[in-house]
Amino acid sequence: MSQNILITGAAGYIGGSVLAEVISRTGGLINAENISAAVRTEEQAQSLSKLGVNVIQVDLNDEGAVNEAVLFNKINIIIHTASSTNSRLVTLLIKALSNRRLVSGKEVYFIHSSVTTLFSEEGGWPYGEVRDTDPIFEKEKQIEGHHPVRETNILVTELAKAQKVTSFNVVVPVVYGRGSGEWRKISVNIPAYIRTSIAHKVVYKFDKDGSPPAVHISDLTELYTLLVEKVLQNEPIPSGENGYYFAMAHRAPWWDIMQRLAKALYARGLVTEPAVQVWPSYEMAAEHLGFPALYTRGIGASSGQLVPVNAYQLGWSPKWDQKRFLESMEDEIQDVLELDTIKPTLFNSV
Repeated sequence: MSQNILITGAAGYIGGSVLAEVISRTGGLINAENISAAVRTEEQAQSLSKLGVNVIQVDLNDEGAVNEAVLFNKINIIIHTASSTNSRLVTLLIKALSNRRLVSGKEVYFIHSSVTTLFSEEGGWPYGEVRDTDPIFEKEKQIEGHHPVRETNILVTELAKAQKVTSFNVVVPVVYGRGSGEWRKISVNIPAYIRTSIAHKVVYKFDKDGSPPAVHISDLTELYTLLVEKVLQNEPIPSGENGYYFAMAHRAPWWDIMQRLAKALYARGLVTEPAVQVWPSYEMAAEHLGFPALYTRGIGASSGQLVPVNAYQLGWSPKWDQKRFLESMEDEIQDVLELDTIKPTLFNSV
């Protein structure tokens, strides 16, 4: 029997691209009439309405509205891409799914989206190398100090278990490439560096060279969809405390990236020199880039010793590698010049 799927953040870069990928799979395990897309504004709803799916304009902070959206549309699976930091959103969504389970008697599933920066030294991870098959949940609970992403991760696992909702956690790295959604089509990190370089006529790098995990948007959406298909096929896959999936295809060596951006931007006459300067301070970088000051070092200079296992055991096979990524900087610049019209909202709740 068909399962109804709700994608939150469906007007965002990741959520919109996941929606497009899921739609592209219709005709097999997934039917278009079983897909719902949650958006915030009427303008977004109108933009997505032509896709042939059920578009829901809903405030995800409104408990009654979330519960009604899930129950009325008989949602069994939620792919949550709207926020990795907002604990209220995941609380309301998971509780609504639990209510759906009680009404329908069917199993329900929650796919959360986290970030890989959390598992780096700069992100507060004290344990060094980490595989997504390790007891990550227990280790996260042992870490002291406040971090909204970590706290949300823990909440998702604990609350889902208590509410009898099967949960998964897709841990998202640096994402790049042109998105396939209807609304926001570019990512956050690399476009921020390009936008700031053009605005100030100089390319900056951080004083420490980070090389964090990375993935092309098309490979990331493939992983989300693969998870959904495994659920629809009732395949036993890691979930709950064991359900972390590092969406890592390769690494993103920042100093190399900045040098390539500097040369390409200089050739276009968009910066004054092909050399890369060092940010005078992390505070200045945060202000210019629009990153939260508390997490700018983690965003811009972290690496992390992450080892992805679970995603590949599902059969995930990324098409983009580091070489192809580094050779795509011209495309990243062109995408910013053409598509940088919508302000990113990723850090609004941080």
